Amino acid sequence: MKTFSISGSLRGNVGKKEAKAVRRAGNIPCVLYGGKEQVLFSINAKEFGKAVFTPEVFLIDLNIEGRKFLAIIQEMQWHPVTTEVSHLDFLEVIEGKPIVIKLPLKFTGVAPGVLQGGKLFKKFRTLKVKGLAEKMPECITLDISGLNVEQNIKVGDIKIDGLTMLDSQNAIVVGVASTRAVVADAAAPAGKK
Repeated sequence: MKTFSISGSLRGNVGKKEAKAVRRAGNIPCVLYGGKEQVLFSINAKEFGKAVFTPEVFLIDLNIEGRKFLAIIQEMQWHPVTTEVSHLDFLEVIEGKPIVIKLPLKFTGVAPGVLQGGKLFKKFRTLKVKGLAEKMPECITLDISGLNVEQNIKVGDIKIDGLTMLDSQNAIVVGVASTRAVVADAAAPAGKK
């Protein structure tokens, strides 16, 4: 998994007034938890934007006034009107302790069902997984080259060593649906296709 480095400054006070002052200064109020202690800090909003506006998932190397932590973004709160991040929760990654994260999906191959006139549909862009950070892939790659019309891949069909899929096992991730063109071809007499 890719790593993104960022530095932060400790916050002294907690509360709405202090959080507003942090935001006015161009920073994002943050909290780091999951380790021995909870750490309140702030990071530069512009510097962090590179990690937010991407489909990739990152392990975050945090440097908070000389103290180093490895973390993942647990929750992001957005301003209700703008596209600015208003608060971040980080979860400290501890070696040997599993984490829960959403990994992006990437699809490879061409489904034969699409070439026959079917329509490819994707129900998920990310899947929630649990596993050790050191064994976590950057994404989940699914080969769709075996999908014919009316076939699909469910969450339960995806097996990756060291990862547990947390979404419903019966949920369809990707599939090929029948279209009018496929139905018309199937209904046509043998010599008229």
